[in-house]
Amino acid sequence: QVRLVESGGGSVQAGGSLRLSCVASEYKNRPAYMGWFRQTPGEEREGVASISTAGDSTVYADSVKGRFTISQDKSKNTTYLQMNNLKPEDTAMYYCATTWWYSVPIQWSDFRFWGQGTQVTVSS
Repeated sequence: QVRLVESGGGSVQAGGSLRLSCVASEYKNRPAYMGWFRQTPGEEREGVASISTAGDSTVYADSVKGRFTISQDKSKNTTYLQMNNLKPEDTAMYYCATTWWYSVPIQWSDFRFWGQGTQVTVSS
């Protein structure tokens, strides 16, 4: 129903910044929410940030509040995750996700469709 392609991952030192991008394509109707998740080996996938495609309302995990910003360019079908003041514990594979169906308020478990991921590595 949708194709999500992430980019922008890489390796940075602690305190540095990265901007992830996610381009959505091959969908018929615009999804309701876009989100970013992350996962490290042996751990469950963790919701990081989400944004409503209609009204730009955002939700952040407590661990990234004040450091990460999710935004979107609807004309480009692109969602961004600006990550500042990165910490070694931010090291993970980052996934873009989307959904057309959602709870009110949106829940991390509402996201159903995923990209392939982009690796972020933060060294101390």
